[in-house]
Amino acid sequence: MSGDTITTPQQPSCAPTRAARELGLKRSDLDLAVHLGLIRTVPDEGGGGRRVLRSEIERVRSGAGFPGSLLERVEVVGTTQGARLMDVPAGRFTRLARLGLVVPVKWYLNRYRAVVWLYLVEELKRFAADEKNTPLLNGRRMPEGLRGMLDAGVDLRPRNWRGRHRGFLLRQTDDPWQSAGALAAFLDPVQIAEIVPDPYERSHLIRFRPGPPVSGVPGSPAAHIAERIMTADDPDEISLLRADLTAVLEEARDRRPAPRPTASRAPVPAHPLHIGSPPPDEPEQPRGLMSWLRRRNPRATTP
Repeated sequence: MSGDTITTPQQPSCAPTRAARELGLKRSDLDLAVHLGLIRTVPDEGGGGRRVLRSEIERVRSGAGFPGSLLERVEVVGTTQGARLMDVPAGRFTRLARLGLVVPVKWYLNRYRAVVWLYLVEELKRFAADEKNTPLLNGRRMPEGLRGMLDAGVDLRPRNWRGRHRGFLLRQTDDPWQSAGALAAFLDPVQIAEIVPDPYERSHLIRFRPGPPVSGVPGSPAAHIAERIMTADDPDEISLLRADLTAVLEEARDRRPAPRPTASRAPVPAHPLHIGSPPPDEPEQPRGLMSWLRRRNPRATTP
């Protein structure tokens, strides 16, 4: 058996990379399928992370139209391909995305450090096929209310992606601390410090706080862009996240309080001449030269 496949007392499982190979997927496709709830994973008790049960691989393989049906459900496109798919100009597609009418599922930074949003092909086809959306696709101008939002600079792509990614993270949590960490991932450190003033509790929470799915060298421009996209900036969004995090933290504290250092007893001095108080189980000895001589020679007497 391969080294990345293990058998637990319950069920055999394998690492995501091995699971992707066996399902004929790229690793990024497998990750997206997991995020979309198409493939279930379990915690890796040995080394952290997630694993895929062998029974889950067999379930996916037995699905109708496998592997083509699975590949279709995780297929993504950028703006240009998405516009072509929906038979609209790229500019109109971008406006629809900015208004939140089509929601990105992934993003990456190109070589110019520009954000490239990716959309599920399945969702774009569904949007284009809905007759209610025909005026948005074929109308000469956007409805007045939507035009006003665009003129005001509205761009809901980052917020909508965060909402979607938050759902992905929460589906993979197994206890309230992990859920709290998933929520904290979208708040900046100042917000977290206000909600969790206790430093030990905050440190424990940060252990479960995932970073952006796309990152770079810490402190690099790419890392700053990733943090900006990951961090909520709309007041309503921040308010909802703070309320959800506060509620989940209460449950986490009740179930398993955050660890904190225990008070340790100060060591007892090993030598009677140690500077400070004498050991508690020894009475304090009289001080002075004659007292010292008596302790050295019990038969010594004063003149």
